[in-house]
Amino acid sequence: MSGRAGESGGPAEYARVCVECLVRGRPVPGAPGSSLFSRRAACFVSLKKRGVLRGCIGTLEPAELDLGAEIARNARSAAFDDPRFPAVREDELAALACSVDVLSASEPCTPDDLDPRVYGVIVAADYRRGVLLPDLEGIDTVATQLAIALQKAGIRPEERFTVRRFTVTRYREEDVPGDDPDEEAGGPDG
Repeated sequence: MSGRAGESGGPAEYARVCVECLVRGRPVPGAPGSSLFSRRAACFVSLKKRGVLRGCIGTLEPAELDLGAEIARNARSAAFDDPRFPAVREDELAALACSVDVLSASEPCTPDDLDPRVYGVIVAADYRRGVLLPDLEGIDTVATQLAIALQKAGIRPEERFTVRRFTVTRYREEDVPGDDPDEEAGGPDG
C-alpha cells in the first residue's frame, strides 16, 4: 500500500492502517491530508484485543515533525515494542481496536488539581517517570490514578515527586474528525 491513507479516516483509522501494513510487512502510507495530521503533537496509540489492552505506546512531547508521523511511529511501537506484550501477529488484526490520544502540553500541578476523568498525569522523581492517560475504566479517584502512575515509575508514595497534568483528545476507530484540530472527538475507551 502506498500513497496516502483514506482521506476520510481519522487518527485511529490511520493507526490501524499503519499497524496492518507493518504486521504484513508492507510500507506504511502517508497520513490523510487533513490539517489535523499536519500539526505537531504528542500522542499515544492504544491497541485492544477484544476489549483487553494489547499494546500502548506514546510520547509526552512530539518526537516527529507532524501528528501523522507521530501516529505511525507510535503505532509501530504499540504493535511491536510494548515490553508487556509479544509483537502483534497477523492473525490478531481482525480482533484489534485502535485508539489514538492526542496530548495537550503538560503543566505542573498539585494532586488537588487532578480529576482522573479529565486529566492524564505524569509523576517524576529523579530519572523515573510514570504516565497514566485520563478517563480510564476503573480509575475513578485521584488517589488511584497517582498510585498507578507512581507504581509504573517505581516511585514509592513517600518519596518526593513532581506532578504534571495534561488533557487528551481521544479518537477511536469509529470517530472521524472534521478539519478543526481543536475538535473534541473523544470517548471513554483507552
